[in-house]
Amino acid sequence: MTVLNQIVLTVALIVIAGEVPAENNNRDALVIAHRGASGYLPEHTLAAKVMAYAQGSDFIEQDLVMTKDDELVVLHDRYLDTVTNVAAVYPHRSRGDGRYYVVDFTLGEIQRLSVSERFEIENGVVKAVFDKRFPLGKSSFRVHTFAAEIELVQGLNQSTGKSVGIYPEMKSPAYHHIEGKDIASATLKVLQQYGYTDKTHQVFLQCFEAKELRRIHDKLMPKMRMDLRLVQLMEPSDEYAWMLGQKGMRKVATYADGIGPSIDSLLSTDSVPPDIKATPLINDAHAAGLVVHPYTFRRERDQMPPFSTDYADFLRLFIDEFGVDGVFTDFPDLTVQFLESNE
Repeated sequence: MTVLNQIVLTVALIVIAGEVPAENNNRDALVIAHRGASGYLPEHTLAAKVMAYAQGSDFIEQDLVMTKDDELVVLHDRYLDTVTNVAAVYPHRSRGDGRYYVVDFTLGEIQRLSVSERFEIENGVVKAVFDKRFPLGKSSFRVHTFAAEIELVQGLNQSTGKSVGIYPEMKSPAYHHIEGKDIASATLKVLQQYGYTDKTHQVFLQCFEAKELRRIHDKLMPKMRMDLRLVQLMEPSDEYAWMLGQKGMRKVATYADGIGPSIDSLLSTDSVPPDIKATPLINDAHAAGLVVHPYTFRRERDQMPPFSTDYADFLRLFIDEFGVDGVFTDFPDLTVQFLESNE
């Protein structure tokens, strides 16, 4: 089955199951499809993006990396070997560390590869990271470009009358600079080409690297006459310690419009069920005028805090009690259902 036929089938199945949810107007939080509807279909495939769209997502995420011939493709990693059959197709193209880097392949070469659910290899055995999700080695999926996904989302917006946004992340800009590639400039050029130029447009641009976000805010966007909403991604590590507290959040607010913290960074270490407390990060961010979009909400038992009784309880804690402004989720449909039941 071709990728196009898969997309048509995905939409058809969702229409059969029920009407496409209405566009978000008054929900308590944004539903951001993490790599698409990746709880159901292989991450960052066009089929997963269409399913996320049809399930009522407000924004759909695109992780971006650059190819040898300077194309932006949608993949979570700068490697190909955890979601494709690159080792079988190009067995002699790995680097000394045994990894297959996107930047070493042209777009044409990459589009020969099959994409699958994320996997790892243990003692020579291939094993899915999430064993209850889409089965490995089934059907046919391919890597696509950032431009192709934008055209898909914009096309669906036109045909459905909705206004679903995009949420691209530039992966490892510092690494790309070492490889002689400017992923930030390339990303902005594509966004500008497709009409995303200011904060009124349905786009957030995210990155873990504060230096690159500052460069985008202070130099690249003014030069290109752009003014997009930027999001500073965060991890609970020393690298991001300077961002913590009211002073830190005010510094982030000088170049960004929001933060994307990990779930763990929002849970206070002195929490004891049933008294689960949030760290000050959410309040500090809001005081600085920043939105808070944490990652990643998954329904698998081992992916939720141990004190959450189920996925709805997991969402309730962060949305209803902690007051986050949006969530990155592998399960857009369940998140939409929760929010609409709140209404």
